[in-house]
Amino acid sequence: MSGTKAVLPYGSWPSPITADDAARGDALLEWAGFLGDDVCWTEVLPEEDGRSGLMRRTLDGVEEVLPPGWDVRTRVIEYGGRPWLALSGRAADGLVFTHGPDQRLHRWRPGSEPVPLSPPGAWPGELRYADFAVHGDEVWCLRETVADDTARSAVRHLVAVPLDGSAAEDPSRVRELAATHHFMTGPRIEPGGGRVAWLGWDHPDMPWDSTRLMVAAVLPDGTLGPPSVRMGGEGEAVTQADWATDGSGTLYAVSDPDGWWNVHAVDRDGGTRSLCPRPEEFGEALWRIGLRWCLPLLDGTLAVIHGVGERRLGILGADGALTDFADPATEWHFAATDGRRIAAVASSPGRRRTVVLADPADGSVRTVRAPSAEAGSPASDVPALAAWMPAAAADASAPDARMPVSGAEAPAPSAESVPSDAYATTPFRRTYRADDGEPVHVHVYPPHHPAVTGPADELPPCLVLAHGGPTSRSHLVLNQEISYFTSRGIGVVDVQYGGSTGYGRAYRERLRHRWGRTDVQDCATAARGLIAEGLADPDRIAIRGGSAGGWTAVASIAAEPGLYRAAAVYYPVLDPVSWREETHDFESRYLDGLIGPWPDTADRYARQSPLREADRIRTPFVLLQGLDDTVCPPAQAERLLRRIDPDTAPYRFLTFEGEGHGFRRSATVAASLRAELRLYADALGFTPASS
Repeated sequence: MSGTKAVLPYGSWPSPITADDAARGDALLEWAGFLGDDVCWTEVLPEEDGRSGLMRRTLDGVEEVLPPGWDVRTRVIEYGGRPWLALSGRAADGLVFTHGPDQRLHRWRPGSEPVPLSPPGAWPGELRYADFAVHGDEVWCLRETVADDTARSAVRHLVAVPLDGSAAEDPSRVRELAATHHFMTGPRIEPGGGRVAWLGWDHPDMPWDSTRLMVAAVLPDGTLGPPSVRMGGEGEAVTQADWATDGSGTLYAVSDPDGWWNVHAVDRDGGTRSLCPRPEEFGEALWRIGLRWCLPLLDGTLAVIHGVGERRLGILGADGALTDFADPATEWHFAATDGRRIAAVASSPGRRRTVVLADPADGSVRTVRAPSAEAGSPASDVPALAAWMPAAAADASAPDARMPVSGAEAPAPSAESVPSDAYATTPFRRTYRADDGEPVHVHVYPPHHPAVTGPADELPPCLVLAHGGPTSRSHLVLNQEISYFTSRGIGVVDVQYGGSTGYGRAYRERLRHRWGRTDVQDCATAARGLIAEGLADPDRIAIRGGSAGGWTAVASIAAEPGLYRAAAVYYPVLDPVSWREETHDFESRYLDGLIGPWPDTADRYARQSPLREADRIRTPFVLLQGLDDTVCPPAQAERLLRRIDPDTAPYRFLTFEGEGHGFRRSATVAASLRAELRLYADALGFTPASS
């Protein structure tokens, strides 16, 4: 390949990353764990209507653990939870799992078909199970009972289900253990079986607002004694708890009494102490039941996932010393342990999601499932693309991050001659300041192509990305969907607006009662920061977002009609008053914290709704909606469109049968990306080479 780059207008660069590639390129790897010595994980299979297969690595490559067709997925709180558990350290004992279509609990033994353990509900999905533990000849777990397929009303119990299958036809065989709160996690059973712990919270709190750590004795007959609160309460959120492995009765809790999710030891007598007090996060918002970031190991140490705006894997010793693995991964998810090793999904700016096995004994991190679709192919980090990265990109205060735009005109070499990950940009962090002086953290993904650059007299178009949640965050990692845009000469800025996790409680609280204000202002701050640095064309800024990010996108084009020239809106929340009644139980009181208690703050609901100023929208947009969405039902999108004059704000409304909240089918994702690119080309003034 010649060292001279072709010069082509931004947005028109030829890229081998098609919409179909982006839709299937990043495998959705989740819920790692151990089955005997094998590392297993769930993997969404977009070409099979989003079925979630349980996979493992063998000498012959990656294979499914279960017979064909089984879907390992639970719908508890609609966002799901840990859906499977090995029954022991021996693979021969098999595992238990929740099957997606009927949500029943099943048991599988090697060489046989899975058999149901739980009874059927009155309709498929009425009874949902997650976050399992084994106690004797029973599996203990969280059970959610929903009133109908909208999941607007639900109750939850900790239950015990016999492993012999007797409850499959006799519901009375399922024992209810506890129902202390409207929402609960699954049980954590103390080594030796003497006590059990769980987390609980009630409306209107969300699990990142206030939760309580509950502990109860396990009585000789298998019932539970009266539970007591051991940590947490008003203004404190315990996000995980697990028992020490040494039989001391110590309970490790990840909680934020000091404003950061740190690891605490809760002694048998009720005393608590912070083991590694730092202004960084050792946990995350509990959006899915059963997530873990602190794993007690057999040698008395703790494997912990920690950081500020990123997550590293480290080992926390009894003396409070924290030693990180020497691995480039900056995000670790879905961690599990067999007491000695840690299985997880890891990624970085140079590596897509990869299932790995970390061993504290020698500090090694081995690839189990590479990001490539080809099983067994090695994972490797993409070399830094220094020519496109500011010299001081690691320093958020760097004064100048202008991208060089040099290179003589020359024909671009064939895209097929370069590995697709070579088209991935090198992202970097920035922190801008809002008008009130508050920090706004962002991830910047500059345009990048190994064989093309932009004209010296042209600045690139830029997409402002508003993540969902909104109490969530996005990750600075190699992302095929983002590469779809950056490899065509379109920059992306991923805004961690006030309210995002990863930066402590005070940063999360910036959004309290200000949803539709703080997020909108912070996205505009990010866009103007890029413009001021010469990283984006002020006349070619678009915004995209899904779910809560869809709210922010619509509110942004209403509030800043002169800043944004296009918007892509995925399955949005738009009408907060009706959304309270239409959404599922888990989020039905979420707005108490984001906007205010209803109806006491009804005026605030009216002021902050994106619908209020919908008539100000002049920006063309595309709206994409799953018709089976119970979190943000299609009615939300339809209310917006009734207020839009298509002659003033041209739009396309694309709906997808069989899709819920978050698209799982590759055909849906690809069609959505093509629609986005078409919109941006028309609105931002470029001609794409392909889609």
